[in-house]
Amino acid sequence: MTEQTIYRGPSGKGPRIVAIGGGTGLSTMLRGLKRHTNNLTAIVTVADDGGGSGVLRQELGMLPPGDIRNCLEALANVEPLMSELLHYRFTEGSLRGQSFGNLFLAALNGISGSFDQAVSRMSQVLAITGTVLPVTTTDVQLEAEFENGARVLGESKIFYCKKREDCRIRRVRLIPERPPALAPAIAAIEEADMILLGPGSLYTSIIPNLLVDGIAEAILRSDALKIYIANVMTQEGETEGYSNADHIRAIFQHSATGLFHLCLVNSGTIPHDVLGSYAQEGAEPLRFDKTACAELGVELVSRPVSTVRDGLVRHDPELLAAALLELHAQRSVRIAGLGRYRSEA
Repeated sequence: MTEQTIYRGPSGKGPRIVAIGGGTGLSTMLRGLKRHTNNLTAIVTVADDGGGSGVLRQELGMLPPGDIRNCLEALANVEPLMSELLHYRFTEGSLRGQSFGNLFLAALNGISGSFDQAVSRMSQVLAITGTVLPVTTTDVQLEAEFENGARVLGESKIFYCKKREDCRIRRVRLIPERPPALAPAIAAIEEADMILLGPGSLYTSIIPNLLVDGIAEAILRSDALKIYIANVMTQEGETEGYSNADHIRAIFQHSATGLFHLCLVNSGTIPHDVLGSYAQEGAEPLRFDKTACAELGVELVSRPVSTVRDGLVRHDPELLAAALLELHAQRSVRIAGLGRYRSEA
């Protein structure tokens, strides 16, 4: 009989948090949150088709492991040697550029009944804090349509097509459209005290999750505190010139108006030399449009949550986690006798 992944509900201490996204932004946030709660579920996009994940997807017919692996590594509780091994990338031969963590998950996928079961088994091996779930187990591709009518199929091709067409993305869609969500992902959303979207690439890490059948609907039904974590910088090849209101508008257009009512933005300072480097690539600090956000029904909350490492601006895991837990404490009220939270945002 084929093994199935089961959502087992909350255990241990801390609020029940569901984080939805992909890429490095989600895994960065998870590193901070794991220190504050055991009841942490990451729901991760599976639309990636580039890099090592794309190679394994094409050659083995498996779902892309990269974003899932990043989240598993972020939540892992293992010895330093094991952590180093998971991060190791081969430098020569046919495996050049491939991550050992990807290959580990690929091997587990080969001996498991399904991809989500392989993820569950790797979670056990790494003794992770919380749960990592693919948003769907359907083999999906991401298609982008631009404002000039041009289209491109494949998540990894969107960046280059946008640079060539030099216009904004009008919409993205999954092929096949509306694939079914993994049942444990829906269950986790239904049980959550706080639901987080982002941080991460707008069109390739966040929105693809909301195009999976049942995900946006479950978020809308939830009485959890729902927060969108805005990126610190705009992203070359995806959101040049966008304000945070543009991000929110795009999310609502691809899901539903009122999906969330709170947006966390960065108020931390960024060194001028770092800003200059980003400007050369057409990226800049995300502009805040409070009036436009209010018209969308979203409240802005600013906190210093950024850091600079190796010349790159990123969310600081600890600062971001502290800000989110503070918002949860301020904006949610426990309903006596039910053990549930009602958002006051």
